[in-house]
Parts: sequence; structure tokens; C-alpha cells
Amino acid sequence: MLSSVQQTEFASLFPFIQQASPEFQQMFYRQVKYAELAEGVSICEEGQQCAQLAMVLDGVGRVYKLSPGGREITLYRIYSGQSCVLTASCIMNQDSFPAMAIAESPLRAVLVEPSRVREWFCREPLWQQFIFRLLSNRLADIISVVEEVAFKRIDVRLAEQFSRSLEQGHNVIRKTHAELAADVGSSREVISRILRDFSQRGLIQSTRGSIEVIDEKAIIQLSRE
Repeated sequence: MLSSVQQTEFASLFPFIQQASPEFQQMFYRQVKYAELAEGVSICEEGQQCAQLAMVLDGVGRVYKLSPGGREITLYRIYSGQSCVLTASCIMNQDSFPAMAIAESPLRAVLVEPSRVREWFCREPLWQQFIFRLLSNRLADIISVVEEVAFKRIDVRLAEQFSRSLEQGHNVIRKTHAELAADVGSSREVISRILRDFSQRGLIQSTRGSIEVIDEKAIIQLSRE
């Protein structure tokens, strides 16, 4: 059962619960669990049955695919006020998880058992709407990833990653070459080669574990090609 403080935090991040009946709110808070995960902890492995639906209060989860050769591609990240669409889909269909999920940072979440996810979907319209909205929003994200991998050059996808950081006010990206490769669905060697090219062109300055964008205008222009 969630404490009163945890209930208040949850309601601020997942406002659908505030619109639910008092009976459902009481049942929900009584039957869910609170959990904390350390950075790097595995949430679910490919092929496993999903043991719970995590609704994130704080921190970041990452969902990714791993190729037989060891290459990664990030499908999406889960931030506070969000949940995992693949987990929800697997629970509803009682399928195994088709990807990998880890805590990319220390993570706090509310956990819902699979039986409750399915039961409430049939009984509670607001919970049903939450699940449908989750499916709709995340499906768009995954389609976007497929389009980028299929149709955009890797240097453009990398510039898009930098451009997003610039939009958030950060001109220094603290990621390794391997992490960037996972984000854009490429190999570390290819990313290293592109970053060397960016550096030679004066677009960035790369150090171990971080990259500083020097020519913001050029990076943004490249991201739009």
C-alpha cells in the first residue's frame, strides 16, 4: 500500500486517478506497491513474462533491443509520469517481453500486478483510457524510431540527438560513444568515425564521456536534413 505522501506524488504525475471514484482510488492505492531500483538494474529481460507494470515516479527507464551481434538500439525511454507500453501490451496479451528494459538512473516507481492491470482494464473506464493512451503515444514513438533507422543517415540522427539536448538548454552531452550508438541504432565504431568528422569540421569538441556542441547552428541545420 502507498503512503499518503506517495499517493499525493502519484496523483500529481498520473492525474487520471484523481478523476476515479473514491472506491477505485482506495482499492488502487491498497493493491499497488512502491519500489526503488538502483541505476543499471534490469527491469525485464527479453523473453520473460512481465511481473508488473511500472508507473514511474522519478528517474529514467530505457527500453531497447539487442541484436545477436551485440548491437543495441533504444526504442524509447520512460520518464516520471510515464509507463512502458510493451509491458502493458505483454500483460494484456499474456505474451513474453520482446525487448530489454533497465533502470538508466536510480528509479522510483509504483508497481501494478498483471492480474490487476487486466482486471481494472475490464472494469474501470479511466484505467482503460490510461492504457489506450499509453499504447497510442508510445506506438507513435516506436514508429518514429523505425522511420529514422530506415530513412535517415546516421550523422543526421546523431545531430538530432545533439539538437534535442540544445533545445533543453544543454550544449554538453554526457554520453559515451557506445551509449550514442545505442540511441541511434548503430555501432560504436561508426559513431566514433562520425564524431571525428564533426570535430574536424568544428561542430563539436569531444572528450572522454562527454561531447560539447561548438557550432549549434550547424548541428541544428544538419539535424533537419
